[in-house]
Amino acid sequence: MLDGKIAIVTGAGQGLGRGIACEMARQRAAGIAVVDRNRQTAEETAALVKNLGSEVLVIECNLRDRDQIQAAVDSVAAHFGGLDVLVNNAGIVETTMTADCAVDTLPEDVWDAVYEVNLRAPWLATKFAAPHLRRSDRGPSIVNACSVGGLVAFPRAPAYCATTAVDLGPAVRCNAYAPGAIDTPMAREHVENATDPVAAEWELTAPQVNDRLGTPEEVGKLVCFLASDDAAFLTGAVVPIDGGFLAWGSSRARPDADAGSQGGGR
Repeated sequence: MLDGKIAIVTGAGQGLGRGIACEMARQRAAGIAVVDRNRQTAEETAALVKNLGSEVLVIECNLRDRDQIQAAVDSVAAHFGGLDVLVNNAGIVETTMTADCAVDTLPEDVWDAVYEVNLRAPWLATKFAAPHLRRSDRGPSIVNACSVGGLVAFPRAPAYCATTAVDLGPAVRCNAYAPGAIDTPMAREHVENATDPVAAEWELTAPQVNDRLGTPEEVGKLVCFLASDDAAFLTGAVVPIDGGFLAWGSSRARPDADAGSQGGGR
């Protein structure tokens, strides 16, 4: 449980961030800062968090802007009188910005965007949050978004798979969660825009032991555990939540595939 803790969740306007913020409220966090570049979706998340019983602060922030990140962290600490948990959840993938995703054709500005949001922003947020976290006496911790893409490379993702979590040190615990295929708006957009949506969804789940997409709520429960005092002896860890993707070396056949053409391996 997160009784009485003050938390920041970046990218909390939708998807995993919304699921994390809501689960934190269910686990009795005292205050939650919903940080997102889209104020409208952040307000929607904030309404859900408030209904679940936590005080909420909405902050519109461009995570590619160093000064906005510092202002966001400092305003949260000032508003709530401190900070106990930083969740660096926000992330982007190059396929949402360009179709030229091979390592030798990826536009430099797309690489820069992925790097700045996925790696530089968590480092800056950690840098600015560290003084506030060190003053906390409520088990301060940082939980970073990672990905199974940080452990296993994927084609068409040379920038996304290069970014890693940032470790703070012994004063504050720092762990990361590595989600696989999760039912987020970004994943749904990928499926719905595909030439064959059924095949696109199958490609996401076929390499897993579990034959479905995960949910933001399931990821939220893991993040809350990593941020809670129940994980007090856990630091420097990357915890996959991937439906068994990393545990399995095969691939499930499509339900509508010809039995004679079914194969394994990925």
